[in-house]
Amino acid sequence: MMITMPVPVSELMGRMSRFRTQMDKNHPDWEIVAILGKVDLYYFTGTIQDGILLIPRNDEAVFWVRQSYERALDESRSPCIRKMSRYRDIAAVMGTFPATLYLEMELVTMAQVQRLQKSLNFTDVKAVDAEVAAVRSVKSGYELSLMEKAGRIHRHVLEDCMPSLLSEGIDEVELNSDLYSLMVKEGHQGIIRFDMFNEMILGQIGFGVSSIYPTCVNTPGGISGMHPAVPLMGCRERRLRKGDLVVVDIGCGVEGYQTDKTMTYMFGSPIPDAAVQVHEHCVDIQNELASLLKPGAIPSEIYSTIIDGLSPEFLKDFMGFGGHQVKFLGHGIGLWIDEKPVIAKGFDEPLEEGMVFALEPKKGIQGVGLVGIENTFVVTPQGGRCITGDNPGLIPVY
Repeated sequence: MMITMPVPVSELMGRMSRFRTQMDKNHPDWEIVAILGKVDLYYFTGTIQDGILLIPRNDEAVFWVRQSYERALDESRSPCIRKMSRYRDIAAVMGTFPATLYLEMELVTMAQVQRLQKSLNFTDVKAVDAEVAAVRSVKSGYELSLMEKAGRIHRHVLEDCMPSLLSEGIDEVELNSDLYSLMVKEGHQGIIRFDMFNEMILGQIGFGVSSIYPTCVNTPGGISGMHPAVPLMGCRERRLRKGDLVVVDIGCGVEGYQTDKTMTYMFGSPIPDAAVQVHEHCVDIQNELASLLKPGAIPSEIYSTIIDGLSPEFLKDFMGFGGHQVKFLGHGIGLWIDEKPVIAKGFDEPLEEGMVFALEPKKGIQGVGLVGIENTFVVTPQGGRCITGDNPGLIPVY
């Protein structure tokens, strides 16, 4: 029984064609690629199963599936899906294997490489992460339609519904739970996916200075979490008080594709005027960044243009707080929240129409928390087109 709408075969074929072109461009002598990462498998096959997608240069790609083969047949429109119980089954069919195997080196463990090598007898491995990322970075009309749907849910919940969830005395975990339930009811897929640390339920939600508490995540904000063993969700002891700044930085996903948005609220009374002015400056920075998201623009140059235009005083605690400040202004987004390219130094390839970025200029303020904003934008010839709403934040809830 089909439980979801399949990714169209034309979409899968287009992705594979663009990937082969990227490989030919960057590695003219490549012979075979193996895809094992679950999100990359979904991107190329339309299903997430335990298996390996082998892409030979001069032959049809084959998705070898250990479990569930039946579900792979049900969900995927890939033209060639075969069942395996172990990697040796592949060797029995393929015979002699190319000497060099291209792999997602940032996702595959050494143990996986060793198991593959034992069965397939290749002698060298090379990384294919950059080529996969480049193909995934430009979204098709099909992909954009799903992200736009996620963006509509995101906007509605955070701009229209969120204020009604805020009540004096509620703790951060309660708010997270209530918001999660509402998001799923409105159409959120239930999880958000990251490149660097797998999956989360929503994101970061904090009252006051909880939003700048140090965290291991590469993000401008912070979160105290439930416990050192579970630094997620929020703190049960931190209850909402009048005068608190509430910061909600969460993802929303539809059929795998995600948007990112941060919205802020002033509960019970305004935050200090100086903090409001900093927030408004962050909104202006977001809008300036968005205006620069045009095909041909260079991410590193966009980053330098913005940073060089900010005063030393403003740069203190900009994009973080205290000793924790991130070195980017926005990040690619799609099947992962944190995709490439990034609006940061070192990203020198020009933008292309159809790329999507989450822009998030933010600044930590002592005794207040994290002010600023984040929305998701599509690169167009006219500049970034926002798909998550245009409310500037600091919504009063009095």
